[in-house]
Amino acid sequence: VQLQASGGGLVQAGGSLRLSCAASGRTFDRYAMGWFRQAPGKEREFVAAINWSGGSTDYADSVKGRFTITRDNAKNTVYLQMNSLKPEDTAVYYCAAAYGLGYGDTPRDYDYWGQGTLVTVSS
Repeated sequence: VQLQASGGGLVQAGGSLRLSCAASGRTFDRYAMGWFRQAPGKEREFVAAINWSGGSTDYADSVKGRFTITRDNAKNTVYLQMNSLKPEDTAVYYCAAAYGLGYGDTPRDYDYWGQGTLVTVSS
């Protein structure tokens, strides 16, 4: 599986962005998907995850209520809608794929990674 993330950019605090992650191949619906982020000087951290069908999701406490992860299996794409953005959300955002029905909240739970897209939130 090859993953291509897009949608990052510069936004003011309180604004919104929607990230997309397009996957290659015909087995997208066999993968759980996740979003992680990494700020300068910090470790990569979990943001959100969604199971293969889209029927189950999980979020980091820091983004709960502000971010929404969804997927469209017909388009081989997973999305991360980010609202009420804060300067502390500034990071490179990565999408990742984990083969199987479930998902995890650590990087080692995932098998494939996209290249990352930069989100910068100004105060």
